[in-house]
Amino acid sequence: MPLNIPFDTTYLTLPARFYSKLDAAPVSAPNLIVFNHALAAELGLDTSGMTDEDAANLFSGNDIPDNATPFAQVYAGHQFGGFSAQLGDGRALHLGEINTPSGRVDIQLKGSGPTPYSRNGDGRAWVGPVLREYLMSCAMHALDIPTTKVLAAVTTGDSIGREQGRLPGAILTRVAASHIRVGTFQYFAAQRDVEALKMLTEYTINRHYPDAKDPLQLFEMVMQKHATLVAKWTSVGFIHGVMNTDNVAIAGETIDYGPCAFIDSYHPDTVFSSIDRQGRYAYSNQGPITHWNLAQFATSLVQIMPDTDTAVEDFTARLNQFPTLFDYEWAKAFAPKLGLPQNDDTTALAKDLLVHMADAGADFTNTFNALDETETAYPDWHATWRAAKPNDALWRKTNPAIIPRTHKIEQAITAATIGNFAPFHAMLAALQDPFTPNADYAHPPKEAEKIHQTFCGT
Repeated sequence: MPLNIPFDTTYLTLPARFYSKLDAAPVSAPNLIVFNHALAAELGLDTSGMTDEDAANLFSGNDIPDNATPFAQVYAGHQFGGFSAQLGDGRALHLGEINTPSGRVDIQLKGSGPTPYSRNGDGRAWVGPVLREYLMSCAMHALDIPTTKVLAAVTTGDSIGREQGRLPGAILTRVAASHIRVGTFQYFAAQRDVEALKMLTEYTINRHYPDAKDPLQLFEMVMQKHATLVAKWTSVGFIHGVMNTDNVAIAGETIDYGPCAFIDSYHPDTVFSSIDRQGRYAYSNQGPITHWNLAQFATSLVQIMPDTDTAVEDFTARLNQFPTLFDYEWAKAFAPKLGLPQNDDTTALAKDLLVHMADAGADFTNTFNALDETETAYPDWHATWRAAKPNDALWRKTNPAIIPRTHKIEQAITAATIGNFAPFHAMLAALQDPFTPNADYAHPPKEAEKIHQTFCGT
């Protein structure tokens, strides 16, 4: 029996210029790679009668539920600083929304075929980016970092053409609080469509921030969410890689895992993305770029305020608070990693450790996970830290033992490309318990295993 998903989609109550309705393009031979039973239970879905074949057909888009009205969203965005007036879901299709015990969510297929926003692309995904996002999002969730989640992944039975040649096609099913982005607001702001901006703002407040009394309060709440989110990224050495405004979710979740990576050998200027040639989205620049992205959000919201001059002053005043807010959230995220209370001395101690780590090229995750072993490498720092009387139980339970290291992900992808998904499943199981030591995933890459560039998920 196919899975019954109780869709209750509210986004389609907005006017037609917000989206395009269409069905997924059929695939030839869908096959289930993985299904997230824990997430299905969390969503309140009854999977008791669902077979793997049912799941493969549903999550490939071959079988669209009768109560679903698939659609692709339109949005705009700044991509590496340059503005694109229309982007949109070029290879994704929303099946719809459902109400869950923890709130309303979107269910979306990624790699389901071309849409009106594909810009000459094929709308497909190959197995590599699908498995990367599956592993990354599950790891982030296990680390208690707000993220979109993954419900399923399937192969399509079709090969798709990429620069590397013909590759096995795949489709990911993503679950998100919503897919409303800063770029969604920018799309209508660029068109001076004040009516649509007002409707989008009202919809967003009702769905995500019901305590916000006006657009200015909405902005403040979104700013807080992203200060917290990005500070948490930095605390685990995560680099998003492509923080364009179309990849900034208003709900405050990590979204669009493309050329992302976790740092091995630490340096603040680390960049993985193959297309980030100027270091715009380097590890240490993620806070300032969030500030910049929020400025674009504020610029969009100003259009719907009754007094533009006053609105510019009000939004600017709030926006100028971001650096202080981010510094606070950064300190809040790093203090427990040292087992110490959040204060100026702890913040200075954390920053000092990072300087030592950068000079030595130390492994980010393993250094924090073994602070008691820093005496040999950084004796003065270690003495100061011990004098502060850290809570050993706190820092031990705060710092993960394993993270999704890029070279291990690439090994899993390479195996999957020839049909062997065992390394993927083994890594997935380990990442869901990141605070338990696991020798298979704890070691940084050997010289020959190092991955210096990651690529967008296409």
